[in-house]
Amino acid sequence: MKNILAFIFGALFSVGLMVSGMSNPEKVLDFLDLFGDWDASLAFVMMGAIAVAFIPFQKAMRSAAPKTVFNEPIVLPTSQKLDPRLIIGSLLFGIGWGIAGVCPAPSFTLIGLGHYQVFYFIIAMLIGVLLHRKWAGE
Repeated sequence: MKNILAFIFGALFSVGLMVSGMSNPEKVLDFLDLFGDWDASLAFVMMGAIAVAFIPFQKAMRSAAPKTVFNEPIVLPTSQKLDPRLIIGSLLFGIGWGIAGVCPAPSFTLIGLGHYQVFYFIIAMLIGVLLHRKWAGE
């Protein structure tokens, strides 16, 4: 049952990405182009996502042992320290997003839309994950 629900919610998320335009690299790049033809519509998508997630996250953060609806533990980060790894990782993510106009979740929706050139992004993303694991010793 858990896998069926995961599939349904993943599909719903994917449709949401497509309807909102977050899986369209051109729309994302227009959002990031603050000094050119700026498209603010994705800011509203992000605000909507924050509004939907705000109450559940607050509930989880205030709980001593937060659990999912399937009674599984939710592991939240405890450190509030800005270390070099976090800053470098954020910069790399932002640079990649700015160059490609794609981030990890929408990259998979692009496959479903027939944009097979996104495989270059996905391969680079997976190489980055493997390099991080090797570098971090995981």
